[in-house]
Order: sequence, then C-alpha cells, then structure tokens
Amino acid sequence: MRTHTKETQMSLTPQLALEILKEGNDRFVKNLKANRNLLQQVNETKEGQFPFAVILSCIDSRAPAELIFDQGLGDIFSIRIAGNFINQDILGSMEFACKVAGSKLVIVLGHSSCGAVKGACDKVQLGNLTRMLDNITPAVEAVHETGDRSSKNSDFVQKVSDKNVEIAMQKVLENSPVLKEMIDSGDINLVGGMYSVETGKVTFQ
Repeated sequence: MRTHTKETQMSLTPQLALEILKEGNDRFVKNLKANRNLLQQVNETKEGQFPFAVILSCIDSRAPAELIFDQGLGDIFSIRIAGNFINQDILGSMEFACKVAGSKLVIVLGHSSCGAVKGACDKVQLGNLTRMLDNITPAVEAVHETGDRSSKNSDFVQKVSDKNVEIAMQKVLENSPVLKEMIDSGDINLVGGMYSVETGKVTFQ
C-alpha cells in the first residue's frame, strides 16, 4: 500500500477519509494488516507529508491510532493525551493538520476502561495529574448516576467516557473558528468514536 500524496489527499472527501479508517479498523479486528513497506514509506515521506486525518486519542498503550486503524507512515496525524480532552495546544495542532496540511477529518477517540476517566471519577489527587484530570471532571458531572459514581462502576465509567468525547467535540466547535468554518463548509468533518480495548473494535458516533 502506497503512502498518501498531495494528489490522493486532495481527492478524498471527509466521508471517504472516514471509510478508510473504518476499513482499517475492520482489518485490525480481523488481523488482516495491509501490505506495507514501512522503510519505503520513510523514503516516500522524507520530503513532506499528506495525512488525510487527525486523530485525538488517549495515551493508553492499548490504543495506538496507527495500529487500530491499520495506517502507515504519513497517513494520519496522531494527537495523544491521557483522557483525550481538548485544550488550546491540541486545537492548534488540529488547525495545523486541517487548514495547513490538508487533512479532511478530525476524530475524537475515547476508549473503554480509560484510566484517566477512572481517575477523574475517583477524584485522584497526585501532583500534576490532579490538574490534568480537571479537564475530564465536566464529563463526570454531566453523567447523572445515582448509584456508585466511582471507577468500580464500569457502566458509569463508560458513560463518562462517552460524555467526555461529546464534550471534546463540542469544544472543537466552540473554541476553534478555523475548524468550525471548515466543518460548516464541508471541507472537513468532525466525528467521535469509542475504541473497545476488549475487542479492538471502534464504534463511531
């Protein structure tokens, strides 16, 4: 499989970009990797890169975006931070990916059994981690669960993870006029997804 060029990147619509990722995840789940020569892709991308999507995901070692979507070098921009939340630096990275580098799709990808979400649910206090988890607290507060609201309640944790993706997408629209204008014009699309660490499957919202 060849590396994306400027021509192939420009030929893609946001919907086709999403289909490529869906097909890649299907290959991953079925353990059918696309045939790639990664060293050849190193050579092909040495003068430039033309990724077709930017993916915000968690740092969780079980959820590397390139692997779970079966993509090669130069195919996607991968932004990773514990809890896959939005801040100004991440928005700037997304704006570069889409407005400058030509990506057609923004994905906010959460995952099941997220340690950052569990930490936010449990109100963990630990150095800089405490302030980082504050970014996920709005998702915790937005889930109205009358029972156990701790990490011991896996259903509650998953609901918070889902809400955290929704809030991140909302922040993209509210805090990035650059991206919102591109979304409104149909130049790019914004999609949320949830990765299952149990099955390897990505479910898109």
